Amino acid sequence: MQNSVQKKKAERNTEELMLWEVVTPEKKAVTTDKVKEQRRKARRRRVYLYRTLAFSVLIIFLIFVYIITGVIYRGLHKQKKVTETGTAIPVMNVGAANIGSRSGVEKPDILTDLLEINDYSRPGTPLKKIKNIFVHYTANPGTTAAQNRSYFANLEETHERSASAHFIIGYEGEIIQCIPLDEQAYAVMTRNEDSISIECCYLEEDGQFTQETYDSLVQLLAWLTQEYDLESEDILRHYDCGGKRCPLYYVEHEDAWKRLIRDVETLMGAYA
Repeated sequence: MQNSVQKKKAERNTEELMLWEVVTPEKKAVTTDKVKEQRRKARRRRVYLYRTLAFSVLIIFLIFVYIITGVIYRGLHKQKKVTETGTAIPVMNVGAANIGSRSGVEKPDILTDLLEINDYSRPGTPLKKIKNIFVHYTANPGTTAAQNRSYFANLEETHERSASAHFIIGYEGEIIQCIPLDEQAYAVMTRNEDSISIECCYLEEDGQFTQETYDSLVQLLAWLTQEYDLESEDILRHYDCGGKRCPLYYVEHEDAWKRLIRDVETLMGAYA
């Protein structure tokens, strides 16, 4: 019985083989082409996969380089003195200021790049009196003074909100003037009509200024205070009018803010 079954199975296999060889030679060619096409597709998939992997590795490498470069840059710009409490706070180097004359604080180097008059960043409204100078921070770490000036300018097109400042200080110490000092800026909602505002760029997530920004801010504050016959107590944080946490570091570190005001007083005293 078993031999009979095996014999029939062998005969059937032989018949199928003969049928294949005799009847379908073209089918063999089609099958071969399909195999070749499948192999080509497999090769293309492998090439695509390798290219995608290589591109992903390149992107990850560039991100890593960007992060490392940022860390190194911030490290190089952290020239700070340490207070008695151990908190690193920039301290104005009065000797580095331009004390060529004792007649008054010299005007710092300022790049004038005024905004065009528009409803969203430079309204053109006269500023008839100045009672205070407000210090702000840009709230976007790593952006430059020029980039923040461009942001103010683009508000004319985007209508995103109304915002500007008379001055922007970059994290390398450069100062850009955006609004004339006889016009109002959109900076402190309830005090635009009687104040000057200074925006400060920064690198640290906690909002702390670089030494370069700090030095330029102190000199600009001292010069403005002198020019408008103000006192050091007339220098305020945005926080002091409305409670907005701006400039962040100097809201969270009262000692640092007091040190900044003392540095302004020291600089003005050096010219007295």
